[in-house]
Amino acid sequence: MRRLAIRLATGLVLLASPGASPALAATDSGLPVPRFVTLRADKVNVRAGPGARYPVEWVFERKGMPVEIVAEFDTWRKVRDIQGTEGWVHQNLLSSRRGVVITGVVRTLRREPREDSAAVARAEPDVIGQLLECQAEWCRVEVAGLRGWLKRGELWGVYPGEKVE
Repeated sequence: MRRLAIRLATGLVLLASPGASPALAATDSGLPVPRFVTLRADKVNVRAGPGARYPVEWVFERKGMPVEIVAEFDTWRKVRDIQGTEGWVHQNLLSSRRGVVITGVVRTLRREPREDSAAVARAEPDVIGQLLECQAEWCRVEVAGLRGWLKRGELWGVYPGEKVE
């Protein structure tokens, strides 16, 4: 069976047999896409395309904020934020350190990964924390220097079923 390699403007390579739907094959970095990372700087320019010649559409101003890499092209990464907004940033402005955003309502960080465990702290929606690990439906996070457990569904920045150690 003959297969065609198609390199997209995003830098993704698609492999397809004539008449078949293409499937994701590889990325420029060799790392999985999509994946979560965090912003390395207090100010990160988000561009309309993968290069300095593209206009800055907006600026992220929250160091440590998690974003999802959804595409790669050379040294540029197309990212998506918690609101679903997408744009291109240079890879040097991203860190592999994992972060999360508290979602929904005020959440209770627990001492142990159980509903009946003692409360460590309460965190409001949109608060950013560091992701430390996940076990089944619970993730251990650090928020403002306090460590505790939250249910995976109370966070943005980790995939369902993803193992984090």
